[in-house]
Amino acid sequence: MAGDVAIRVEGLGKRYVIGHQAERERYTALRDVIARNARNFARGLGDLVRGRALTGGDSVEDFWALRDLEFEIRRGEVVGVIGRNGAGKSTLLKILSRITEPSEGRVEIHGRVASLLEVGTGFHPELTGRENIFLNGAILGMSRAEIRRKFDEIVAFAEIERFLDTPVKRYSSGMYVRLAFAVAAHLEPEILVVDEVLAVGDAEFQKKCLGKMSEVAGHGRTVLFVSHQLGLVSRLCASAILLEAGRVKAQGPTDAVIGAYNISTVTEDALLRFKPPSEPRPLQPTWAAAYTSTGAPARVFRSSEPINLALGYRGEKFGSARLGMVISRSDGQVVLTTHSSDDASSLPLKTGEGALACTLPANLLAPGVYLISYAADIPMQEVLFREDNAYSFTVTDEGAVGGEVIDGRAGLIRLGLRWSAPDYAPSA
Repeated sequence: MAGDVAIRVEGLGKRYVIGHQAERERYTALRDVIARNARNFARGLGDLVRGRALTGGDSVEDFWALRDLEFEIRRGEVVGVIGRNGAGKSTLLKILSRITEPSEGRVEIHGRVASLLEVGTGFHPELTGRENIFLNGAILGMSRAEIRRKFDEIVAFAEIERFLDTPVKRYSSGMYVRLAFAVAAHLEPEILVVDEVLAVGDAEFQKKCLGKMSEVAGHGRTVLFVSHQLGLVSRLCASAILLEAGRVKAQGPTDAVIGAYNISTVTEDALLRFKPPSEPRPLQPTWAAAYTSTGAPARVFRSSEPINLALGYRGEKFGSARLGMVISRSDGQVVLTTHSSDDASSLPLKTGEGALACTLPANLLAPGVYLISYAADIPMQEVLFREDNAYSFTVTDEGAVGGEVIDGRAGLIRLGLRWSAPDYAPSA
């Protein structure tokens, strides 16, 4: 029903004009300088006449931060917005918060929006904490009586009683964000928009914020939450939107969208070759792959066959270093962690080029998509390298080879266990 829609986005796009400075030659004729300056002046004058922002540089190009976005968010939904840096997440929130205007398309927002996009959004540095609470409330359309009714709750949540009458320009970043979030969450907006700003606070404050956001959502208000912490998105949001290069790549249940995001970050080649590090390291990964029992590299495995996971490395002197792998499902749930030191008889790492491998037994993993993160460390001393979600492989029941396939069942693993009559069972 249309009346249940809190936010509707149709054909939304945001374009920026980027200026580029031409590479300067060592010697430039006066006529070239005059021609270039005249050309830049004419372009700037045209932008001014058309009401567009003036852009410096010898040449310009259009950059679409968002393009052709289409989605709906219903009242009371808690929606996560995820994607890589530069995907357009912050631009989208600024448009929804009416901070910037779209270049094309339309946005319908039904309800009052409170935004927390960066530390101290909407605060005046010269005003005190008390004055900024009333200022923010007025911006959100609250009456003075409504703000007074919530005032004590805001101050108690932000834990700034001692500094309530101090100008906020003297607040630390932690105090700033505590007060900003407290104001945004307690003044009862119909729609709450929160960017990655929660990362500024300490662990205890983040826990309070998440509890408050859950409470806001529980009262039927809409929450948009942008974060790179996929665990928090999974915990807090029932659905999510994945942005890639300014477009919606996936939308739906949170775990499915997080899975699509994780898969999009890994290479699809059967053999993964790591890029050399920008700075030399005593130990670094060179390649990774998954192999069938016949020794062929593959990305798709049948559940009834073992999977051999190998990691190549190059090292110098690294003492008691060990290699490690963390295997996760595509939704981010960790399935298992293993290190080369697990097996006392395993080969030690050697100087120069080397490789180590381990084997996942048949009928261990349930069908699905899995991600591997690689790392090396000197236990209790130093992490030598870490490559998160660098490789992916798929397990399927199709075309099982040899042996009995364990039927589908719930759980991260499907290992068949041996059953017997115990000697220690109590008598009836």
